[in-house]
Amino acid sequence: MSAVNYRTLFVLLAAALVGPQVARGQLYYVDLSAGLNVPELETGQTELEFGDVNGDGHVDLVCIGDHGSPRFNSDEHGVMVWFSDGAGNWSVFQYGEFGYGGIALGDVNNDGLLDVGYGMHHNYSGVDLGDQLLEAALGDGTGQFWTAWDDGLATSGETWGMFGTDFADIDNDGDLDIGSASFGGSNGARIYANNMDGTWTQTSALACGSSSMLFEFGEINGDGYTDFAAAYGGATVGLGDGAGGFVASLSGARDGISLGDVNDDGQDDLAYVTGGGGIKVYTMTGAGAWQDISGNLPGSGGFALTQIADMNLDGHGDIVAFDPGSDSPGTIAVYGGDGAGNWQLLASIATPECQDDAALRAGADVDHNGYPDIVVVQEEDYFIPPFIWIDKNKMYCYAESSTPTATSVHPQSPRGGETFIAGSVRFIEWTAAVPGPGQPTMSIDLSLDGPIGPWQSIAAAMPNNGRYQWLLPTGLQTSADCHLRFTLDAINVVTPRPFTIMGTSLPGDFDGDDDVDFDDMATFIEVLLGIDTNPSHVAIADVDGSGTPDGNDIQVFVGLML
Repeated sequence: MSAVNYRTLFVLLAAALVGPQVARGQLYYVDLSAGLNVPELETGQTELEFGDVNGDGHVDLVCIGDHGSPRFNSDEHGVMVWFSDGAGNWSVFQYGEFGYGGIALGDVNNDGLLDVGYGMHHNYSGVDLGDQLLEAALGDGTGQFWTAWDDGLATSGETWGMFGTDFADIDNDGDLDIGSASFGGSNGARIYANNMDGTWTQTSALACGSSSMLFEFGEINGDGYTDFAAAYGGATVGLGDGAGGFVASLSGARDGISLGDVNDDGQDDLAYVTGGGGIKVYTMTGAGAWQDISGNLPGSGGFALTQIADMNLDGHGDIVAFDPGSDSPGTIAVYGGDGAGNWQLLASIATPECQDDAALRAGADVDHNGYPDIVVVQEEDYFIPPFIWIDKNKMYCYAESSTPTATSVHPQSPRGGETFIAGSVRFIEWTAAVPGPGQPTMSIDLSLDGPIGPWQSIAAAMPNNGRYQWLLPTGLQTSADCHLRFTLDAINVVTPRPFTIMGTSLPGDFDGDDDVDFDDMATFIEVLLGIDTNPSHVAIADVDGSGTPDGNDIQVFVGLML
């Protein structure tokens, strides 16, 4: 009997667990917008967010409207939720008397129900819900009722309005915090920490000139701490310190910004549009160092907004960009990336004649065919006979058109290289193809020891809606070989590459056995010599708490061993 080649056996088993890597050439899209233009919108910017607001497994759309909200030359008002049936039909419900701003979705009080956060210009409600420029409101799981949970927000000099808004755990304490960019004026970006009792405390204010209203949290430099990108003057990126503070990076104003991983390193990269309407993508390569990986993306044109998502399911982040035209049809372009800065046009979607952009969102799967879809809001001309032309925003959903023949799951985040911190909140994202009727539930498990387990449950029998808010347990051990397993029906899919969890281990305890001993010495030495640069190991090696592992840590490490 021949000897077993265990390395070959392991590779084959891991490949089977991960599943096939799907790659397509051209992508094709269909219009699934039925019901999206009720109520009729007005003009001006807005922000959209995808999320399963009522927990039925279908991805809904949420915003607080454009300049017409509340009830200016339109019927839009308050928090607007367009509920999806998963087949391209939408029905709206509105609640509140305020609007014109940005939106964020997440569970801010950890009760398992989606809540909203929003920055706005029209805070005219006269009641608690809708009377501040920046607010959070608790949902009841229906998407039809919201309760203000916003004491302390917009109390730090916000004077004109706030707009682009996002949630993230900026201080790794197990709850979602809020950030927002100024509405046009000089308030810059404002960050507030969640006190988990309906009150919020400002942790950072970067007042850097005027803003074009976009704001997005992400993780840019690989240290596991939340960062952000914002389209405002002075600087585009703020790097987080894990305690609620941020330091400006990448100086200069940039518009049409978005974050996502395009080079497969587990860190978010930055896409934006140039002054000449071209598209740029930058990746952070070190402290204060950025590399242009735009490659053959258009250097000029009429593009105004970008998004980053893996649109063709090949494992690489792609660019979705919107050119609103100028009294001509708009264009949504999808450029597929190869992870190395090379790009291929995968789709060019012609939208109706328009002259301005209002919002763009891509990345969620609205029709359960496994592929991410796109929603755009654009400003169009309308003729009212006999002599009047007026401008109106209209919303369109463009869904990838393929029909699935088998159940499949594609992990979107994490996919490998990310760093999470035990005790913090992070988001797990995926798309899944579900042929035929019915909605199977999703279960997600965690392995700290590679792609074959052992596994511990994260979530069981949850709606297959593409996103899960994960509160990492505080007792997790540090590991650089973490994987997730997604189970849908009888399909098991494992994330293709390892990510890191920085656990609550003792300083110097690399193997997580709650003791600093000789088993930890080799890794400690490799970090000091610069051989091991894993962020979690670097943090654990800093046993004296100085912020940097160096020779001063040696005596402390030896003392911990004795």
